[in-house]
Amino acid sequence: MYPVSDRFLKTLAESHRPATRVQLFLTNGDVVDLEHTGGSVTVDRGQAIRRTCTVTVADPALIPRTPSDQLATYGARLRISRGIDYGDGSQPELVPLGVFRLDSVDGDVTEGPVNLQGKDLSAIVADYQFTEPFKVSGTVVGAVTALIQRSIPTADVISLVVDTPIGSRVFDIEADPWAGAQEIAAAAGAEVYPNADGVFVIAALPDLLTTPPVWAIEAIEGGAYISANRAMTSDGVKNGVLARGENTSDNIPPVSFLAVDDDPGSPTYWDGPFGRRPKFVSSSAYISLSACAQAANAELAKAKAPNASGDISSLPNPALEPGDVLRVTHEDGTRELHQAAAFTVPLDVGGDFPISTISAKEDA
Repeated sequence: MYPVSDRFLKTLAESHRPATRVQLFLTNGDVVDLEHTGGSVTVDRGQAIRRTCTVTVADPALIPRTPSDQLATYGARLRISRGIDYGDGSQPELVPLGVFRLDSVDGDVTEGPVNLQGKDLSAIVADYQFTEPFKVSGTVVGAVTALIQRSIPTADVISLVVDTPIGSRVFDIEADPWAGAQEIAAAAGAEVYPNADGVFVIAALPDLLTTPPVWAIEAIEGGAYISANRAMTSDGVKNGVLARGENTSDNIPPVSFLAVDDDPGSPTYWDGPFGRRPKFVSSSAYISLSACAQAANAELAKAKAPNASGDISSLPNPALEPGDVLRVTHEDGTRELHQAAAFTVPLDVGGDFPISTISAKEDA
């Protein structure tokens, strides 16, 4: 969860005045605070582009009409925040929701409203496909940074994992650099994404069993709980991942590792009635048993996660991050741990805050 004050979390479940801010950074250097009437930011860990946004503004003057308007708009960025206005004369406590490339502007040129849509900065990396073979080598952090800064030279990249050596990896013409960054990050058991501040982060998904919950959603007076649903499915679920690495150009022998769900109490237990349903990943960057093991285990965490899921509706919490562990207390008093996977933060007042979760588990 994005760092916020205790007062912020306490006030979320009370009647309060939301505060929102949308800034438009034009390519000519101008920064405009947009008076907006609505919109939302959707965060979904399951999508290649994790954060997307829509913003509704009343002023039709934002629609680019001249070549100079278009030049200033194409390549512009949005920075969006939501928080709480405490109404006591202090500055609102705002939480960033993301930095976005402005992708479209449309609306009635006379009366408005105008709709703005954007994608997070990973879209810039993904869209700049390779026009010639591109080689990375060395370590995970160095290679991922090179793939990102190839498209965004000023991008900040931070790592929260132990760096891991990789073999040389040559990406072909037309390949997706953002998919390549994910492939390389997996060698350290990690994923890479732009966070709410627009900084690229290399990190592992938090472990539901060992990570303390960051927020309680409770069906009690003064709680943030509205409703919940829980489901299980076997669609697309895998309970084993075989990661393989073979790098002939570096004269490194083949290596592989099979990670399986080895928990007898799990519904997707490898040797249980669910059966054996493997998935396969490979990369010339995986040159050690450790790299294959980390890649296999990271992929397994994603591949088996959909077997248990939930949909929780609560009061909006803009500080939430994908992977956050939540403790949910239902109306009958039962408690569960959930891991946030996707949610949409509204930019207007009111409305539910639906959270899709993975790895729902009873809280002992």
